[in-house]
Order: sequence, then structure tokens, then C-alpha cells
Amino acid sequence: MIDLHCHPLPGLDDGCPTAEDGVALLVGLARLGFSTVVATPHVRNGLWDNRLGTRRAGLEKLLPGLEKARAGGATLPTLELAGEHMFDDVLTDLLARGEALTYPGGGASLVEFSYDAIPHRVELQLWRMKRSGVRPILAHPERYAPVQADPERYEELLGAGALGVLDVMSLVGAYGRRAQACAERLVSLGRYRAACSDAHKPADLEPLSEALGVLKARVGAEGYRKLLVDGPRAILEEARSAPPGAPRRVP
Repeated sequence: MIDLHCHPLPGLDDGCPTAEDGVALLVGLARLGFSTVVATPHVRNGLWDNRLGTRRAGLEKLLPGLEKARAGGATLPTLELAGEHMFDDVLTDLLARGEALTYPGGGASLVEFSYDAIPHRVELQLWRMKRSGVRPILAHPERYAPVQADPERYEELLGAGALGVLDVMSLVGAYGRRAQACAERLVSLGRYRAACSDAHKPADLEPLSEALGVLKARVGAEGYRKLLVDGPRAILEEARSAPPGAPRRVP
């Protein structure tokens, strides 16, 4: 399985505070069946101003613990690097300068909105982002109040070129009843391209394991594979398909 959204890099955001926690989270994800995990530290202006350099520093803190775990016989997933961008002017500027924390290859980027509101005319901005060669991958759409209130709001975002990824722990109520009900509805309609953990700490592993079981019971083995293997793989392949050095400018 492939996890497109996770927070194991220590000290960068509200994810793992220490390298030990990051290693424990990755070991636990491997035990649950994830062979690839993409670290996606938050990029939120004035709160978590992560950039390529801070992400690199977080990885360097994690590496000695990963090497020690491997030496001790632990199985670890392949670790890839990206980021979780708030969809704002900072992202637009970073994309224009080729400094956004995109998925490897640069052809896709994980984005999020504030939970209470979706920006006005965001569909045009999403379309422009996709047209520029960077597919917007929408994190946890089931958590956004406008999507919870009106399913058509989500369809408008998809129509503008975004792909939605489920935070699987929503299915066990980790983010409240409204998010759970919305996730259940979108899963039943087949409106997610992929599912991910969005795990922030080792304590998330237990509810994540339960949630994976709930998801498999809802969608069956074939649907489970589509959301956790085929869908995530297709997103990473799209991200890598852009020509090397291609400009990432949003009109």
C-alpha cells in the first residue's frame, strides 16, 4: 500500500515531535502494510513556514533513527517527500519559483483548505494550477464544512481538476460525526481517488488499523486496492510524468 499523506518528520508541524516518534510511526505503518509513505509536512503561512530546507532538516533528524531501526531488523517503508500546502497565495508564489513541496517530479501537490470555508472562486485557481502542470490533490475533503453541507460543492472542486483523497481515520470518527458521515457518503459514491493515513503520531496507528478494516469492509478487496495501491500509484506516476525542469508557473 502507498500512503500519500503522513507527518513523520520530527519537529516541523503538529506531527511527530521527535525522531523516535517518527521512526515508531513508520515502523507501525509498515506493519499495517504500507510499503511507501510520503511525508507531507504542513505549509501554512505564519504557523508552519516549511520549505525545502526545513523539510531536509527534518529528514536529517530522522535518518539516524531509521538506520538504527533497520540494523535492528525492523521493516520500514520507502520514504518519499512532499508537503501539505494551504491553498493560498504562498503556494502560488512557491509554485512559480519552483520551490513548492510537491510530490516527487513536481506534477502534483497536496493542498488543503481551512475547515470552515472554501475560498471564493477557488475552482478557477484549481483549474489554473492543473493547467500549469501541477495536479491539485485535495486532502481530507470530508472535513470541510461546505462539503459536509452540500455534496455538490465537492463535485465542483473535482470538476476544476482536483483529485480527492480520503483521510481513512474519518471513517471511525476521528474528526467528528459530520466528517465521518461525509466520508461514508463519498466512499459509497466512489468519489475518492485514493485513501491515506494522515497519521501524525504513533498513537494514530491503533485507530488507523481499525479504519482500514472499516474501509475494506465497505469497498471490498478490489475497492480497497484501488484506494490504497492503484490510486496513489497513479497520482505519483502523474507527478513524475512532467518533463524534468518544466516550468511550474500558475497563470
